[in-house]
Amino acid sequence: MHHPPTFRALHEGWTLTADDLAADAPGGVAAPLAEGIPAVVPGEAHLDLLRAGLIADPFDGDNEGAQQWIGDTAWRFTTVFDWTDDGSARHDLVAHGLDTVAVVALNGIEVGRTENMHRGHRWDVREALREGENTLTVTFAAPVPEAAARAERDGALPRTNHHDYNQLRKMACSFGWDWGIDVAGAGIWKPIGLESWSGARVASVRPLVDVIANGDGGHDGVLTVHLEIERAAADDDVEVLLVVVDPDGRPLETDATVSAGTNSTVVVTDVPDVQRWWPVGYGDQPLYDVSIEAGDGYWRGRVGFRTVELDTAPDEAGAPFLLKVNGERVLVRGANWIPDHAFLTEIDRDRYALRVADALEANINLLRVWGGGFYESDDLYDLADEHGLLMWQDFLFACAAYSEDDPLRAEIEAEARENVTRLSPHPSLVLWNGNNENTWGSVDWSWAHRLGGRGWGDAYYSELLPALCAELDPTRPYSPASPHSFGDYRHPNDERYGTMHIWDVWNRADYRVYADYLPRFVSEFGFQAPPAWSTLTAVVHDEPLDPFGPQMLVHQKANRGNEKLQRGWQGHLPDPESIEDWHWTTQLNQAHAIRFGVEHCRSLTPHNTGTILWQLNDNWPVVSWAAVDFAGHRKPLWHALRDAYAPRLATLQPRPSEQSRANAWEGIAPERDQLALILVNDTGEAYTGSFTVTREAFDGTVLAKTVVEARIDARDAASITVPAEVAAFDDPGAEFIRAEGEGFAPAFRYGTEVIDQRLEPRPFTVTAESTEDGCVLHVTANSLVRDLFCHADKVDPAARADEGMMTLRAGESTRIRVHSPSGDPDAFAAALRCANDL
Repeated sequence: MHHPPTFRALHEGWTLTADDLAADAPGGVAAPLAEGIPAVVPGEAHLDLLRAGLIADPFDGDNEGAQQWIGDTAWRFTTVFDWTDDGSARHDLVAHGLDTVAVVALNGIEVGRTENMHRGHRWDVREALREGENTLTVTFAAPVPEAAARAERDGALPRTNHHDYNQLRKMACSFGWDWGIDVAGAGIWKPIGLESWSGARVASVRPLVDVIANGDGGHDGVLTVHLEIERAAADDDVEVLLVVVDPDGRPLETDATVSAGTNSTVVVTDVPDVQRWWPVGYGDQPLYDVSIEAGDGYWRGRVGFRTVELDTAPDEAGAPFLLKVNGERVLVRGANWIPDHAFLTEIDRDRYALRVADALEANINLLRVWGGGFYESDDLYDLADEHGLLMWQDFLFACAAYSEDDPLRAEIEAEARENVTRLSPHPSLVLWNGNNENTWGSVDWSWAHRLGGRGWGDAYYSELLPALCAELDPTRPYSPASPHSFGDYRHPNDERYGTMHIWDVWNRADYRVYADYLPRFVSEFGFQAPPAWSTLTAVVHDEPLDPFGPQMLVHQKANRGNEKLQRGWQGHLPDPESIEDWHWTTQLNQAHAIRFGVEHCRSLTPHNTGTILWQLNDNWPVVSWAAVDFAGHRKPLWHALRDAYAPRLATLQPRPSEQSRANAWEGIAPERDQLALILVNDTGEAYTGSFTVTREAFDGTVLAKTVVEARIDARDAASITVPAEVAAFDDPGAEFIRAEGEGFAPAFRYGTEVIDQRLEPRPFTVTAESTEDGCVLHVTANSLVRDLFCHADKVDPAARADEGMMTLRAGESTRIRVHSPSGDPDAFAAALRCANDL
């Protein structure tokens, strides 16, 4: 008799005990952890301890250091459940995610061991189950000692940070990162339960798409579904029904068979006149529902029909990194994505939706899921599918060498197979990437003498992973690494080829050095600043508050990070005189640095085909490179990025004149001795229009003016020389140049830095008007206002201002709408700051 598979979640009645309590655990926890405290599943030990009142908030103050004992403790999760045999042939214990090294026992019988949080496990537990009461235990090894013990046993391998995270298939950044808290722990972090079934079940489905032009000028879709089943016993043919439902609700059915004695089949369905899926800004995102019945088994998902290509073919300038979707070139306006919470079970679909909105409203069209995190949730990918947000997924290798030997190699292959299969339906996923900075590290980070002849992971990036992608999902391109130069005997971070990371800016160089690069594609670059004031002061309690206070430095994970912040603003902004000024200065400088870098790179279009900011988000309250802080506040950087990532961008950039090019020695870059208006048109329509370029005094007096005509092709850029009488400053400290044209935000260029400008300290007037959900601030400039920003969260931590980082000429007015459940409108007016007031 066949039974449709039924899954019974085992998420209730769990307790957490310390299986081997760390020696440095505080005295008050031993007794309750011997008896057991309530545990939430899916969940994590840290969160259970917090709910039980045994620890304080890990993110607060300097609690991180006091709670390191948690990562040094072995933990046991236990539950008791009743079970009655329903006559199914198989009863499987299914654990979708165990973090990380664990022994699983049912009624005292060991049923499995795990060593990888990035994959699921299934065990046939018929022989261990009992009628009536059953006891399930999952016992986790202490992660920090386990990683250290494996490094001692097998040999340590080069890595960043202070734990041997590269010894375990556990999320690297759970051990801490240069923006992340060290909360390595343990937990049943994904669903766990019993699946009972007979006959056949659906083991895996890979629905791969293709699009071909038809004879009518349109396109047809081809859906190739790779189906794997598992049988409870030898059986007859298994009938398969594939149903594809288009966005208008019309079904298309295809029959197939899994023949007796086999466990797989391929079902191909043609979808005539298919509606193609497009990235945001290119078209719509139609999704097709797909369902499969195989015997009693069932699977359901969605696909979008589109093609993806990656062009890295050599050209006269080196080799590009050019994504194409449906044959159309995509100019990437991206951001790197890290796990959105240090405790992964705290991330739900609503939180993902907020971050996706943060990305889309900042004109971001691609997120790169970084390799020190995890294979992201289907919730994030579903949202990306629905909104046209492109996704780049790293395989999980970051800033380290990795053993190429078993058992690690076998675990890596298993996790890659599972996650390539799981994510294959998502049209938003357009690139698999082998590693983050490991190929670069093998060349530049002095690994050779520390490897002792062992492999460092290249066998994964150049052999195993591309082979798996070719086998399981050849519809998407694969990149071996980021950065990567796509050719033998090239430095991995050569700006002329493929992708590069720019980290001399931030680590040691002034941000003006961005302009010295001519990169084809930048997949990491960034600059730090603190989070919003309310986010920072909620967790940092130094008295007085100081950039180098002990708790402040707990929330600054970058090496000498606050010293780099100080060096970074020098020459650009005055030294701050208070902690409030330090906060504003560093946030402002971050925004200036990234706007400068993005506008430079985009001005190189089409030589440069994209930038991916480090980073969009935070995983706890911290001073970091993020544009949006952990509490969801959009930093000044976010507003600057939104402007710099506008689909149509006008920017004023220095360029070499013809004379300068003629005078340059071979191999020496010509001097950039003239000003150009660069217009980037990242839309599907050509642009024709006129631009007014003026040089003005801060009081609004127009000193010089010209009108230029522009025509820009779709997805392209144009350069227009600004006449010398407009471009040359008479008084650099009191003048600016502005270019304005319909459909583009104005472009500004200054003769010198803020520190040397004679700006009015309070150059505007403001009135506050109450509204139902907050207030509107009406601002009028009486002199040049640089980078107007409302620190609304200082009045109400829940407040949000819809505009920021605005520059106003004398006489111009603007409105800032503040959404707030509480807060005095006049207080929001007082929370306005600009570069002038420094």
